[in-house]
Amino acid sequence: MYLELRLLAGNANPVLAAAIAAAIGAPLGNARVGKFSDGEIQVEIEDNVRGRDVFLIQPTCFPANDNLMELLIMADACKRASAGRITAVIPYYGYSRQDRKVAPRAPISAKLVADLLTTAGIDRVLTMDLHAGQIQGFFNIPVDNLYAGPTLRAAVAKHIDGANTVIVSPDAGGVERARGFAKPLGAGLAIIDKRRSGPNQSEALHIIGDVKEKDCVIVDDMIDTAGTLTKAASALKGGGARRIFAVATHPVLSGPAITRLQESDVERVFVTDSIPLRPEAVASGKFMQVPVATLLAEAMRSIHSNDSVSRLFR
Repeated sequence: MYLELRLLAGNANPVLAAAIAAAIGAPLGNARVGKFSDGEIQVEIEDNVRGRDVFLIQPTCFPANDNLMELLIMADACKRASAGRITAVIPYYGYSRQDRKVAPRAPISAKLVADLLTTAGIDRVLTMDLHAGQIQGFFNIPVDNLYAGPTLRAAVAKHIDGANTVIVSPDAGGVERARGFAKPLGAGLAIIDKRRSGPNQSEALHIIGDVKEKDCVIVDDMIDTAGTLTKAASALKGGGARRIFAVATHPVLSGPAITRLQESDVERVFVTDSIPLRPEAVASGKFMQVPVATLLAEAMRSIHSNDSVSRLFR
């Protein structure tokens, strides 16, 4: 058993880090994370971490490279300070979409990031809704991949009539996620048949399933440029859908995403706080952010006490 738990956080999502600390009942440690004048990351761990069970809370969202480097340098600092165990709590795992070779001479960046984390001295990773579950196999250390689906489903259930609702997968790859979301609600299932013409570009063709006069909930793991989501919504509206909602764990919201969603047929977008919501998204009034600090805190508490984490995967 390690000595007491230590929580440290970078600059990526201080609000979530504070909420996790409150849920666990332990204070955030003193870690000064800034930059030198030339832009290099500067980290100073001001608490004693020798022999401690250290949890570094840092999603690698935008700016992805800065946040990733902060995490790596914090891990190295803790390792050199003789921390007992270092767990990286990464609610959003950046570079996760680059999980395979899609063209000759293309990198597998998700694997590279896994190697960097391990080399920096991280002993365990706690993350949420990886873009592809098999990314866990890129690591030679334990990885716990939590699911935000039950938390999001509870929030969505207050706004829909399950018997008259269809859960929609925006592409064939998300069918399992959509089916898992639909079953507890007693809702139907539909799939958007989609062809992708290039990076961040997609075209919805037709709908597999009955959506006429139904409340439709599009379920995905993340919203990036919102091209897939808004085209799916247009297809559903054309198919006679009554109301359209969207659910995603990670609100990446890059480029024209917020404008597209404001102009779309989507009535409400449910996301978690794994990534800080951009001010424009908050101002739009279309987003409802569902907190996941309690879920992450429960997993961290179980890891610290060497209890099973599997009960949180349901």
